[in-house]
Amino acid sequence: MSTNLTAATDLPVTRKPTVSLALGAGGARGLAHIGAIEEIQAQGYEIAAIAGTSMGALIGGVYAMGKLDLYRDWVTSLAKLDVLRLVDWTFSGGGLIKGERIIGTLRKLIGDTCIEALPIAFTAVATDIDREREVWLTRGSLFDAIRASIAIPTVFRPHLVNGRRLVDGALLNPVPVTPLIREPADYLIAISMDGQAKAAAPTPMSTGNGIDPASYRQRISEFVGRLLPHSESKPHEPGVLELLNQSMDLMQANLSRLRLAAYEPDLLIQLPRNASTAYEFYRARELIELGREQTRQMLASWQPTHHQHAGHVP
Repeated sequence: MSTNLTAATDLPVTRKPTVSLALGAGGARGLAHIGAIEEIQAQGYEIAAIAGTSMGALIGGVYAMGKLDLYRDWVTSLAKLDVLRLVDWTFSGGGLIKGERIIGTLRKLIGDTCIEALPIAFTAVATDIDREREVWLTRGSLFDAIRASIAIPTVFRPHLVNGRRLVDGALLNPVPVTPLIREPADYLIAISMDGQAKAAAPTPMSTGNGIDPASYRQRISEFVGRLLPHSESKPHEPGVLELLNQSMDLMQANLSRLRLAAYEPDLLIQLPRNASTAYEFYRARELIELGREQTRQMLASWQPTHHQHAGHVP
């Protein structure tokens, strides 16, 4: 009997299946990545590598540092005015927002590190706007890489890294599966914020004050519109940021479909692209839970094949 027990304990049955995660762009919708990551771990998977674009790079980088809990607690505490206070407006340098205030706040909260020192493989995807090519950032300052990856054109100023003007990676690769193809993980999971738009907005969780979040969206949109030049006389028409957001969402959704058809992950988890606008970070708690629930549903119906990801080349 004891021999059998010994033999059983020697078997490598406790190894968790490993996954590489491709985390897509989507502004505030990308907060759903937090719930997705937590659910993937809760279901017994070990995250071995992450590639992220834009908000996916931010969440993925913070997770790779081991600081996701800290970031989650901070972002879920943000009220609408807190979000606006993190915006450093400018009308020069190629963007409406400098981006230094938000990145500076996160550096103080989380700290910084070199990407190559992270315990798991991490890639932030950005776009070299002058050379018109995709850039994979795998070395140097983590927050430099994140700042480059989130630089939505005309919204955030481009970020200089090694003399290159870098902007949002979503311009060329909204859901970055390709940096992970050669990673030695069992499965490759992609999480996209560009899924089919829902006909009706999802039922929101309680905001704590009984006010319809849709009215918040309108108020924020009107407030931002009043800050921008020449928009005071038409507060009820879509503002500059809202129109840009819609345009980027449309382009990004179509590009995501093309890229994911060419480089198919083992599992694709999609959230509806109208789950929130790009700037509704004050809805963090709701969006995190949406990511958790969607991931739970997809994992429950997924039947993975028990072999290492086919893209890996030893």
